Amino acid sequence: MTARTPAIAQHRDDLPGWAWALIALAFVVAWFATLGTRSLIHPDEGRYAALSLSMLQSGDWVTPRLNGFLYFEKPAFQYWAGALSFLVFGVNEFAARLWPALSGLLTVAMVGFTGARLWDRATGIRAAALAGGCTWIVANSHFLTLDAGLTCFLTLTLCAVVLALRPGIGEQEQRRWVWAAWAGMALAVLSKGLVGIVIPGAVLVLHSLWQRDFSLWRRLHWISGLAVFLAICAPWFVLVSMRNPGFAEFFFIHEHFARYLTTEHRRVGAWWYFVPILVLGLMPWTSGLPWAFARRSAGAGTTAAHRMLVVWVAFVFLFFSASSSKLPSYILPVFPALALLIANAMRDASVRALRVHLLVPSALWLAIFVVATQASRFADASTPAEVLHSLGLALMAAAAVFVVTAALAWWLLGQGRTQAALAGVALAHLVATLIVMQAHNEFGQLKSADRFAAAIEPTVTPDTPFFAVGSYDQTLPFYLRRDVTLAAYVDEFAFGQERDPARHLPTLDAFLARWQALPRAAAYMDRDMLQTLRQQGFAYGKAFCDARRCVLVKP
Repeated sequence: MTARTPAIAQHRDDLPGWAWALIALAFVVAWFATLGTRSLIHPDEGRYAALSLSMLQSGDWVTPRLNGFLYFEKPAFQYWAGALSFLVFGVNEFAARLWPALSGLLTVAMVGFTGARLWDRATGIRAAALAGGCTWIVANSHFLTLDAGLTCFLTLTLCAVVLALRPGIGEQEQRRWVWAAWAGMALAVLSKGLVGIVIPGAVLVLHSLWQRDFSLWRRLHWISGLAVFLAICAPWFVLVSMRNPGFAEFFFIHEHFARYLTTEHRRVGAWWYFVPILVLGLMPWTSGLPWAFARRSAGAGTTAAHRMLVVWVAFVFLFFSASSSKLPSYILPVFPALALLIANAMRDASVRALRVHLLVPSALWLAIFVVATQASRFADASTPAEVLHSLGLALMAAAAVFVVTAALAWWLLGQGRTQAALAGVALAHLVATLIVMQAHNEFGQLKSADRFAAAIEPTVTPDTPFFAVGSYDQTLPFYLRRDVTLAAYVDEFAFGQERDPARHLPTLDAFLARWQALPRAAAYMDRDMLQTLRQQGFAYGKAFCDARRCVLVKP
């Protein structure tokens, strides 16, 4: 949609303060309500929960360990946050996902605050609504990975810089925002590594070239800014390097340059890999995407800030598109910037244009409703029909929530209540997305050890040897509350296994010999591995299986 009709006079703060307070409260309650109602799933959620739990159990807050092995793929900030959450709220799913959820909520708040300071309060409300209802921000904030935390700190960096660029800003205030940007970069580095420097640095260079103005570089307060940066992130890097001599080479070479430049990590994707993720992830605001890059009218905002946001979106998208290693969540940092750009563009939007924008997500949800009625048709041997049936019902319920609210928003727009309409759409899309994520729990059980751990609890004691044979579910250590012994499995454990070979069994023969020698044991494996072992005379007592995997108990 590129319609650019005159701004409507009814754009206003059209609800009283108490109403906005209630909307904000409803949003926050919905945001946190489902965190603890879904089992953690393999691989990411189990991995990062296990890393935090290991840190809490061992008392070693410097050296990360995954299932007992040294694990240096990422820095430690999120492991600290998860361990502290477990300490305060107990070891459960709510505590495991709390930091990503807080990160997402802080990102929404920063976007709203920045929109209000750059333009006006109404634009700030719209920006917060756009970010808070954005599919990809919502989904990644309710799923345990590193990207919500990284995006939070990168958004802090971006917002601090654009606020420092405002015309007429005082010297002291500008210095504070610049320091905030340095702190944001340091925390981003502690969250996911050098990308926390690369993205802001490259964006600053490209923005300066576009503006043909390098005066901002002289206002970065390099001495005090670097002091802030190093004080935050240097201590951990120094300590972990002193305690683990192989850390620097593995972390900086293998996990940064090799990951980006080679296909070693087997996460390849076409050049257009992130295009559908951008289109669907921006829902329900995707049709406003062309507005984000349209030339703004005079007086609608500072040119420098607008260009900074545009450069940010373009660079992050192209940077990860060029990478040899791709995952869907990598482009999450573009969405807060897009929320600001589209919110600003809406200042010139007519009722007709905004109503047309409502038709796109409504049509998508209606299409989802129709497909969901046939969900059971997609069942196969590894995905039971009953799992898809419950997911289909949830999709239909979510579609109904959004479409009904979109109809109400259509009416509110006609009444000139633009802010209320957008807030309603954002809240409805948040709730609809969470309904779908909650229903995904049945499907997620096929990628979680939750039910296995509950099923074997009466027959397996904490000191019973437990093996993961030929495959590994990252949620096993979390739900068993202890490490397991890997057998004939390497993957991301190669670095740790080389330094601690006694902690794993390298071959199936070694596992079978150990299994036969033990009077009591348990083993996790997929059904194909079970069939292979049966052909070698593998003997066991009880079996707990689902459509894909089994846990076997001896005797």
